[in-house]
Amino acid sequence: DENENEVSIQTNMSHPIEIIIPRDPNIIIPPMILQNVTSMNYTPHNQLFDLHYLNITSSLSISIHFEIQSLNISLAYLFIYKFDQLPQLNTSINSIDGWTLFCPLNLTNQTSYTYFINNQQTSDHQSIIYGLRELNSTEMINTCSNTSISSLPITDQRFNFTSNYQLRIYTSVGPLTNHYETQCFSTHLTSFASGFVILPESINWNYIFANADFLKNKTIYLTVICVSIIYIILIIYARFKDKKDLEKLGVTPLPDNHQSDQYFYQIIVFTGHRQNAETNSNVHFIIYGDNDETHIRTLADSQRKILQRGGIDSFIMAVPESLGLLNCIRIWHDNTGKGSSSSWFLKYIIILDLQTME
Repeated sequence: DENENEVSIQTNMSHPIEIIIPRDPNIIIPPMILQNVTSMNYTPHNQLFDLHYLNITSSLSISIHFEIQSLNISLAYLFIYKFDQLPQLNTSINSIDGWTLFCPLNLTNQTSYTYFINNQQTSDHQSIIYGLRELNSTEMINTCSNTSISSLPITDQRFNFTSNYQLRIYTSVGPLTNHYETQCFSTHLTSFASGFVILPESINWNYIFANADFLKNKTIYLTVICVSIIYIILIIYARFKDKKDLEKLGVTPLPDNHQSDQYFYQIIVFTGHRQNAETNSNVHFIIYGDNDETHIRTLADSQRKILQRGGIDSFIMAVPESLGLLNCIRIWHDNTGKGSSSSWFLKYIIILDLQTME
């Protein structure tokens, strides 16, 4: 008290202490997430509610605050939920843990509907699945105009949203918690603090597989199919190119080699990169050495194209005996190629004696 004397306070679970903690005015409030539900009206489905899954597994008790803002504030909604299971509500089955109506008459100075689930309700549960349905004009007149209504507006018709809505979900302590202050309850006095935590929507595989038919997910299926087809085509194309590259790596024996010739030279030919550097003409050459010279030889390969732009082609030439120290090479082509493939740009050529490796 004002004399710094301890004040005795008796509390219990039914009459806790209420504490209001102002929030930091500089805190950035997470934005609401747009739910594009009108796009589903044109997709074949049998859903009565726009359903969402929320994981509430935690070592601490969690209370949940739902904030829903319609882009058309004149519309009314039915909100349902069920813990750990899929909520079902139609003329033949009523399997939900809670529900509420969002009517335009309930909006005073706010533009958002709010709903609160305390930590006593969420205890011993791992998840909550909630759903929202827009009421038609008849349901809205019958329910929102009657303040004492106690029955649910039940239908077997699939949902038909005429407007999208925005959604924000966060953990809170008391039902009066908002963007500016936190409401806390306690049965003992201690230090208190509060924060703003947005709960992510975890993946519920059971819900996904239960709603995995093609008609409900045409866009997803078509995207996966198209990506898979493109991937397979690219694999085939890449494999084809790999085989072509392997062919280029091979060493080709010259077709005019004689079986009796046992002295070998490797000839590596580099074709330039300039435009129209490749040739389809017949290329011939003569190599001159100190000891001997070759007869007219031909660069050819019956299995693949050679002397292509930017290409490196390797050949094995067989001769009767060593040519000795190589002096020069005379190389030419006969211009038999068609169009731009008649000429040839030879960048350089390497000749290697495979016996002496010189």
